[in-house]
This record gives sequence, C-alpha cells and structure tokens, in this order.
Amino acid sequence: MPPPGDPDAAARLLRPALRRSGPAEVPDSKVGQLLTLLDRSGVPQTLENLLEGRPGPAGVRPRTVLAALMLSVYYTGRATVADAWRILHFSLRPRARTWLDLPEHPQPGARAHIAASRRLYRGLDRITTALDPARCDRRKRLPLHEAEALTARWQNAHGRQAAALLQRLSNQLVLSVVRMAQQHGHLRGWHGDIGVDATSIPVLARPDSDHSGTASAEITAGWHYNGGSETGIFGYSAALVIAAHRSDRPHRSRAYPQLCLGLVLDTPTARTGQNAITALTQLKALGLPTGTCAADRAYTGQSPGNFQIPARRLGYRLVLDYKAIERGPQGSWAGAPLVDGSFLCPLTPATLIEATTGADDKAVRLRSAELLEHIAAREPYHLKRKEGPDHHGTTRLQCPAAGPSPSVNCPRRARLRPTGTRTSALPQATVDLSQARTRFSHPAARPPIQLPEAEYLNPPPKDTLPKVCSASAITLRADAGINDDFRIAKYRQDEHYLSPAWDSSYKPIRSHNEGANGRFKSADLDIGNPKHRPATGQVAQTLLVALMLTVANLTTLETWLIQRTGDTLNNADFEALAPADLSLADTHRPRTHGSGSRPPPSATP
Repeated sequence: MPPPGDPDAAARLLRPALRRSGPAEVPDSKVGQLLTLLDRSGVPQTLENLLEGRPGPAGVRPRTVLAALMLSVYYTGRATVADAWRILHFSLRPRARTWLDLPEHPQPGARAHIAASRRLYRGLDRITTALDPARCDRRKRLPLHEAEALTARWQNAHGRQAAALLQRLSNQLVLSVVRMAQQHGHLRGWHGDIGVDATSIPVLARPDSDHSGTASAEITAGWHYNGGSETGIFGYSAALVIAAHRSDRPHRSRAYPQLCLGLVLDTPTARTGQNAITALTQLKALGLPTGTCAADRAYTGQSPGNFQIPARRLGYRLVLDYKAIERGPQGSWAGAPLVDGSFLCPLTPATLIEATTGADDKAVRLRSAELLEHIAAREPYHLKRKEGPDHHGTTRLQCPAAGPSPSVNCPRRARLRPTGTRTSALPQATVDLSQARTRFSHPAARPPIQLPEAEYLNPPPKDTLPKVCSASAITLRADAGINDDFRIAKYRQDEHYLSPAWDSSYKPIRSHNEGANGRFKSADLDIGNPKHRPATGQVAQTLLVALMLTVANLTTLETWLIQRTGDTLNNADFEALAPADLSLADTHRPRTHGSGSRPPPSATP
C-alpha cells in the first residue's frame, strides 16, 4: 500500500515503471548534429503538415518525437519510447531541451514524469495514426474477418498511396546521411555498384491463429523465408539497397563508406521487385552514378515489368542468378538464342548451348573442369555490344563475326556482308608468337562457324535468315520481349553467366549485401531484434527501422572517416547539408518551426 499523504503514490504504481537509465549527459553538439540531420531530411516538416488541423491537442511535435528516438538509437541501440523519454528527461542540457520545444528544466515529481512519458507516447501515436490507412486497436487481437478487411484497405488506391508516402519518408531518413556523404565527396570512390536484397524484420506479435480465430496484432505481417530455409520468420521484409563494388575495380576506386542507400519495409513476398525500384528511383534522384545491380533469385523470379525493365531504364546493369530449371536456353530474339541471360550466335554448337541445362546449385558452385571449359568456349559466340545502353536502356548488339574485331569466322556473314579486301581480314605474313594478343587476334585463332551442309550447296535468300545474321545490328530495348517472349525481359543480364566477369560482379556484391545485413543486425544496433522496436503496426515498424538504419549509416560514416583521416564529423559538416527535395516526400509547403525552436549549435560548447 502507498504511504498515506503521498501525492505521487498513485503515479509511482503505474506501469511501465519509470527509471533513470541511459547516458549520464548528452552533449549539446551531438543533439544539434542529429537534429540538423533530421531537419534536413524534410520528414518532420512533412509530418507536421499532415497533422495540421487534426482534432485533439497538438502534444509533442513530430520533430521532438523523431529526435528523441534517434538519440535513443544512437546511445542505446534501441528505438523504444521508454528509452527516448529517459534521454529527454534526464540526459539533455537545458539549451538542448529548448531546441526540442521542451522546458529548460523537467518538472519534478512522479506525476510530472508520468505525464511527460505519456505525452511522448501520444506524440508517436499521432504520427502513426496520420500515416496508417487502416488504423485499428493494436493492443488486442482482432477476429480474422475484421483483420482481413483492414488488410484489404492497405491494397486499395488510398492504401497504396499512403504506403507510398510512408516508404518515401522512411527513405528520406536513410538518405539524409547518404546526401551528406555525397556533398562532402566521400562517395567519389564509389562507381554506382549496388546490391539489392530483402532481409527479415521479426516482430513481437504472434501470427494468426486458426484455433482461436484471431489475427495477429501485426495485420500486414507475414512469413519471411530466407534462401534455402524451410522455417519462416514472422514479421516484415525490408528491401535494402547497399553500396558495393566489383572485385575487378581498381583498388583506389573502392575507398567509400559502405552505406545503406535505400529501405522499403513491406509484407514478405509482396511487391518484392516494386519495392526495390522504389528505393532505386529515390537514389537515382540524388544524381549518384549507376553501375552494376546484383540481386538474388528472388528478384530474378519477379515479373520483368516490376523489376528488370525499370532497373534497366534507371541505367543499371543487371547481374542475376537462376534456379536449376531456368538455366540453359531461355528463348530467342531476332534469331539469336538467349542462353543463361546472354545472346549467342544462332550457329553456336549445341554442346555449348546445353552446357548448363539442368545443372543444380552444387554443380554451379563447384564447377567441374568440363563445365568451366564449356563456359570459356561460349565466349567467342556471344553477341557483341555495338552501342548503348542509352538513357532509355536501349542497347544495340551485333553478330560476333562483325565489326573491326570479330571473334569467330563465319562464312554466312562473309557471304551476306562481304568486307572486300580489308587488310584486317587477311592473314598476316608473319606472327609474333611471343605476343598473346597477336596470337589471339589472328583470324586462324578464331573458332569457325559450321554451316548446315545444305546451306553450302544452296545458300538461302537473305530475308529468310535470322535478322541477327542479315542486319548490321539488332536493337534491344529495355522492355524487349515483354509482349511476345517475357523470358527475354526476365532472364536477360549484362554479364555472361558463370564467366570470370560474372564472378567478379555477382559474388562480391552479394557478399557486401550479407556483410551489411550482419552489421545492421549486430549486438550494438540490431534491427533484427523485435525487442529493440516494440511498437506495433507497419507504420511504426517502418519509421523505427528507418531511424535505426539512419543511425547505422551515420556511425558507418564516422567510423570510415576515423579510419582514413583520424577525424570525425563536426557541426559544420551537418550545418552545410542542403535540405532534401521535399517534392519526393510531400507536395505541401513545409511549415516553419515555432518561435520556441532554436537552431542547433554552431560549435561544440
């Protein structure tokens, strides 16, 4: 029983119990840096516009709520309102409190503490309410039919519009550090190579129960299955875009911080390709270079209109992997067969075309000498790139026997398009056998194309032969094959499968993806631990994961700078950061801060 006459006794008995924890004192400079980063992202202004005119007390501003959560992630690794309140109440100096529209000194007493905590909870609740297209009571499990009706609201036009806004806001947070690194030239050594992957985001809520007929409190969550695993993880899938590089890049070009360049959190297996394109589109808007994009088989299996075609139109070169049933011949275009994502000469030997047909994953990982020989023997038969890709993703390819540097000798090509007496086509009188380049460029070193016997005796007319043989080049649009043979748009890639160039692209970029996932799910800051982000609902989970990845990017950049220069980021680096393009996040004019808000410090006190 509480002691008689104690006015705070009832408040002290409330749950959750309030206790003091966290850092003893947060420097004003760090508060100013994180607050500047948050303001430059444009997210607080957009949220205040959304909340303007809504009924009920204004409460704690979105800017204060997000800043408190970001401080909590930075100092504790957890995105919880309880930790955020403790830092606001016990760890900030009076000057920093005024920047967050808080009184210089917190009111004493248990009742005041409880009230301040409740206001912060309500502040987060107002944000999630404004962004959630299907708001419901997250504190209890709903009947299955009610949950299904609410889930359907996420899929209608209004729900997808709300989800798109949520995705853009979360990406604006993550890209705030990327924009700062770009502005200060820290991404000069990065050539635009990226890895796209979906990682699991578990939740505390239990899944649907057929026994009780109740749905999960996370109505839009589902089962995420990692590659090769038969055990699912209940929660969400986060599409992450990671800065990476190919192993054949010069060493000096690899000096860059390996940041997360995009985040989209969604229901597992839903809109997998579209979510990746959403992140890539916002990244493209920053004016960063576009290079090789490596993705696992979950993205190869997407409808080409949802991933492959938009990625090519954005300027990325795709490097993909295949399932066993997808390896080998995959269609044809203009008479050229598509084999393992690359176009070959129509007269390529069948042994080379069928070399990977039916090969399982083990055979691809541990390649036999015979398979390696066949992969190497395919190289001269690949169509050569003549032009492109241009800004529309259009490429022009030509016969391997054409051009100034043919790789095969083809009598059909010589008959249809004679070259006259060019000296480049004639054998050289003498050959320096000590020069490998001279030996390989000699016409006698090229593989000969074997024509059907009937074609030697009775050559067919030009218009009856494949277009790739009769034309100077064939045009390959970004959406080639989408209307007749979708396999062309789905399986085509820009490196020859299992070749050394493919190995130097796919393997290191995928390794960078997995390494980044490991860092983001480490002991210090673990986005995979649901206890570090216990708030319920897709909106809350998206914002909390975005804040955690923003801090992860910031610490990655700080660590990279310390290792290279011995210095870290200072206040001037944050203050020089240009505001984000708010047209990506909101069409309304941002509202200016109130008179009670002060700018971050210009120097460390």
